[in-house]
Amino acid sequence: MTNFASKARSFRLLFSLSLCALLASCASPGGKLQVKGAATVFDMTVDTSLDWARIKSHRQELWTIDGVQLNRLLIFSKVKPNEHVFQMLKERKSRPDGPWYRPGMRLDELQTLVADGLADQKWAGVTTTNLRPHEFGGVEGVRFDLQMANETGLIYQGTAAVAERNNVLTVLVWMAPREHYYGRDVAAVNSMLDGVRFN
Repeated sequence: MTNFASKARSFRLLFSLSLCALLASCASPGGKLQVKGAATVFDMTVDTSLDWARIKSHRQELWTIDGVQLNRLLIFSKVKPNEHVFQMLKERKSRPDGPWYRPGMRLDELQTLVADGLADQKWAGVTTTNLRPHEFGGVEGVRFDLQMANETGLIYQGTAAVAERNNVLTVLVWMAPREHYYGRDVAAVNSMLDGVRFN
């Protein structure tokens, strides 16, 4: 196993364990419930018609309604040049073809960047469709849809919003199992992501 793969696997394990602990804390008085309505997320405002459990860290947030296996919204703020699209690691010379963000990427390149980032996190068969330019309150970006499978073969579908501003990247990715959970919430999540605006 390469040093990069070992570090990435350790990071994923640590991140997963941290998320489990934080999700458990959401049920306690110290947890954060995001009720429907307007919410400030880093340098953005979003409007949601759903209630979420909201887990914050320095430049990332994870939101879920029923638990991360059933639905999750991943939010990455201020992804820096030459950083992994999901803020895992900085670019390595030994891996120049990794999912590293570079300022000025075309909209289709941003779509590919997110897909490659998901594949890098062991999602299988990642496909993207319905690429469309989108303006987030005056900030140009892109929206697209996703399909992928987890390590046990369960099919997920989702949608993404990506915008570049001031040479940093903002990425929002929502996913849920294709059966039931995706269909139940996709309209509300699409409305939420379409309405993202930067402060």
